[in-house]
Amino acid sequence: MKSKPKIIVILGQTSTGKSDFAVQMAKEISGEIISADSRQVYKGMDLGTGKITKKEMRCVPHHLLDVANPKKVFTVSDYKKLAEKKIKEIIKRGNVPIICGGTGFYIDAIISGQVFPEVPPNKKLREQLIKKSKEELYKILKKLDKNRAETIDQNNPVRLIRAIEIAQALGTVPKLADVGRLQKYEVLKIGLTLPDELLKERIYKRILLRIKKGMIKEVENLYKKGLSWKRMEELGLEYRYISQYLQGKLTKETMIDKLNIETWHYAKRQKTWFKRDKETIWLNPLNKNEIKSVEKKIKDFLK
Repeated sequence: MKSKPKIIVILGQTSTGKSDFAVQMAKEISGEIISADSRQVYKGMDLGTGKITKKEMRCVPHHLLDVANPKKVFTVSDYKKLAEKKIKEIIKRGNVPIICGGTGFYIDAIISGQVFPEVPPNKKLREQLIKKSKEELYKILKKLDKNRAETIDQNNPVRLIRAIEIAQALGTVPKLADVGRLQKYEVLKIGLTLPDELLKERIYKRILLRIKKGMIKEVENLYKKGLSWKRMEELGLEYRYISQYLQGKLTKETMIDKLNIETWHYAKRQKTWFKRDKETIWLNPLNKNEIKSVEKKIKDFLK
């Protein structure tokens, strides 16, 4: 049997240091990085999504950043097509594809071999759902697809409606074990994890740093270029709360508090998603011994 191409996945919650670790690994194993972040695909959304800078890339090629217009919805199917094309190109160059990010749905789309049929908008269903509260929408989704309900942003009615639409058309998101046989690649998954209190602290400091660097100005500029407040609400987290602040709906202090709390809730949802997969090797990126052990596992895997 022909052996499957090997890829490395570096995953974990927001603010755990995935990008730095991926660059460090790529330097050692001739890797190229494919981002797995559902918002970093959009052009002009840099500080708000914590996008890696050219300097931080340290000359390591990065892919699937800035590939979509934020005015248009970029789907998991779009991501899968582009990522699989990049994986082929990287392997052809004799390098190692490293998928790095925190969007579990995107990562699963690549490693599980899952096929995502396009689900067209259901206008009639949307008209019924739009009248319901976020809480009601969440209850409906939970009945239809418990897996998706565990990880979705419960404060985002647009995403809740779309998830219900997909669940009604396709059924539930398959469990990883059910789709394993479809895998195209041999995969080594490395998960970065930090103690909750430390992660909370890092999330808060990172928010303040990005505000200092001009995150509010970034959102203002996107609005001036025609990105609607409604669309920013859909894009969630930083774009939701900063746009509310810019419209005078929140004070700056409340905006920072809400953003901090919701980012932490998002980090908890990420943890729930990633912990389903028992094959992931977890490491604390601040522990040198754990890093050494994982580096050895990566090199053994690539032999």
